Amino acid sequence: MRRRLRGREQLVRVIEAFVGQLNLTDLGFDKAVPAETGRPAYHPATLLKLYIYGYLNRIPSSRRLEREAQRNVELIWLLGHLTPDFKTIADFRRDNGPAIQATCRRFVLLCRSMGLFSDALVAIDGSKFKAVNSRDKNFTPAKLRARIAQVEASMARYMAAMDTADRQEGTAANAKSVRLAEKIEALHKQMQWLQSLEDAIKQAPDQQVSLTDPDARSMATSGKGTGIVGYNVQLAVEAEHHLIVAHAVTNVGHDRTQLMPMSRQARAAVGRDQLTVLADRGYFSGKQILACESEGIVPYVPKTLTSGALVAGRFGKQDFLYLPRKDVYRCPAGKHLTFRSSTVENEMLLRAYWGDDCTACAIKARCTTGKERRVKRWEHEDVLDAMQRRLDQVPQSMALRRQTAEHPFGTLKAWMGATHFLTTTSWVDPSSTGELRRWRALRFPGWQFQMPLLRNARCSIAPTYDLYHE
Repeated sequence: MRRRLRGREQLVRVIEAFVGQLNLTDLGFDKAVPAETGRPAYHPATLLKLYIYGYLNRIPSSRRLEREAQRNVELIWLLGHLTPDFKTIADFRRDNGPAIQATCRRFVLLCRSMGLFSDALVAIDGSKFKAVNSRDKNFTPAKLRARIAQVEASMARYMAAMDTADRQEGTAANAKSVRLAEKIEALHKQMQWLQSLEDAIKQAPDQQVSLTDPDARSMATSGKGTGIVGYNVQLAVEAEHHLIVAHAVTNVGHDRTQLMPMSRQARAAVGRDQLTVLADRGYFSGKQILACESEGIVPYVPKTLTSGALVAGRFGKQDFLYLPRKDVYRCPAGKHLTFRSSTVENEMLLRAYWGDDCTACAIKARCTTGKERRVKRWEHEDVLDAMQRRLDQVPQSMALRRQTAEHPFGTLKAWMGATHFLTTTSWVDPSSTGELRRWRALRFPGWQFQMPLLRNARCSIAPTYDLYHE
């Protein structure tokens, strides 16, 4: 271990050097300048080193950090034999949030000064993180109505059971009536509590109330019926070294309004006037893309496929070709759709196009169910068309986005404990016995289990210790 700590490339030495060159007073850390009277507190540099070490070694808990500071040789060296308790560590994180964010920005500036952001290309992505708030403690108008209906149904069921018990005689029937009365009384109190939440939900800006974590919000996920109560975490990752250059946390459940804020933040971090941004179709928004183009940011965002005509098996808008010189659309039948009127929807000026030959068209059934097919065009849709041409010229851009922006979220969630068995080899004999004929090696940090599963569920565990395995 001493030989490992003497190495100049040890992570603890990097933490020591990085924190040592920071001006903690300028960054806004509390108690960076000790008071003239009283017992001196822990210097924020000491607690910042401990915080960074815990982050890099998957130790987020303040109580675990307290234990590690007492027994971990690396931390003993890094902290100079100081052992802050868990309350001090937790208070440091609570009281110095903006200063810790400024430290992250200073690290990004350090990476930029080292020339690690040579490519002006970043990928943006978002992911939902659960909050300490169950779905039963989150209420929307629809959830509240469903909960009230559920309580009313339970009360009706208990009242019917109580009427039945009243018609019966005996000690058991009397005891059952008492229990049912207590349950009905509890349901009355629950109903009053639910009704009191109705005003709070109406006054909330987004018609949502979370009881445990007030800032958390209910968000839909990709799986049906698998929504969570949590936060939407946004990351901007540069494409060359996969360093996170910008991050944000929001309680808005979608990404449509995050393209411009994250792009602007990423451009300031990498220090470039021109920036290319890759994002998935969840970020597609005409207003956001136009705002990026106006500030010299080049977005690559595929269009959303939400057309009802496509779902019904009819032609979509992409099957109609716009001819800018004539300001008309050419339909799949070769006819022209001319400009007829304009409307304003969602603060966007839309121009409507349709033709006069739809009624006699041979493929009208594949195009529209109405009198004629109408196509709407945004006044700035040429910006979206130019972006689509860029995407067609670089088809691998979305694959690059996935391999750049998605794996940091997997790493973060694995560090937070949402992981799986790291199985190296495992396959089952296809015979009728279904026994596992090969060894299964489950690799954990620092040591390995070799577990053979034998006949009749008899198994032996043989640990192989490898505490300092490189």
